[in-house]
Amino acid sequence: MDIPILIDNPTKTLICTLLVIIATSIVTRTIAFLMKRMNRFHGNKAAIYLTRDIINYIIYFIALMVILQFFGINLAGTLLSLGIAGIAVSFAAKDIISNLFSGISLIIENSIQVGDTIEIKDKKGIVERITLRSTIISDDNGVKDIIPNSTLTNFPYLHFKAPEKYRVDIPVGLPLNQDIEKFKKYIIERMSKYDGISQNPKPDVYSKGITHEESQLKVSFWVKEFNNKSKYKLIITNEIRKFTTMGEKNE
Repeated sequence: MDIPILIDNPTKTLICTLLVIIATSIVTRTIAFLMKRMNRFHGNKAAIYLTRDIINYIIYFIALMVILQFFGINLAGTLLSLGIAGIAVSFAAKDIISNLFSGISLIIENSIQVGDTIEIKDKKGIVERITLRSTIISDDNGVKDIIPNSTLTNFPYLHFKAPEKYRVDIPVGLPLNQDIEKFKKYIIERMSKYDGISQNPKPDVYSKGITHEESQLKVSFWVKEFNNKSKYKLIITNEIRKFTTMGEKNE
């Protein structure tokens, strides 16, 4: 690569460096836009992320080499001259390399897709993104967990196929003046009216104990699709509120 060295002219060096950075940003954004519009990848978002990441890494590496040569640094020669130090760095970066190859393996084998539900090491959620280094899942509370790809290839995990039923548990503190059996009948009847709530297994109400102030219960039901868990958790919580409000009015 025949790139002029501009170290003797700091102004030109700075300008050229900025131009390379801007050009790199434009190229990577353009590639991301084009990848989203490619019909052949619409059914496999993981392939989009993989291809985009590989191309971006190549572009960033080329841009880095160009910028370093502006300052009179030959990156290729520097890497070759590292010798033993380079081997030490490779050992230090073994986890990164392992995650990279694991990510490629996951995507090529098509074992996990964006939108799938997985559970690994007591973490369960929907796969939102698969990159070369990690897989990002979103749990029931919307919290995102970043799972290193090497973890997915080295440890067993549960892979739930759609439609994935998902259990929702809602803790309830029922005032002592309200009848538990009436509450159970009411809430189960209300849950039976929603198509998204499974009747097999059937919804139920469990006792968790009692204090001087309230009966501690747990309303448990299954949603037919994992993506609707938050929706129905909110709906049933509101149904519980309606019952407790009616009880207060009847006093």
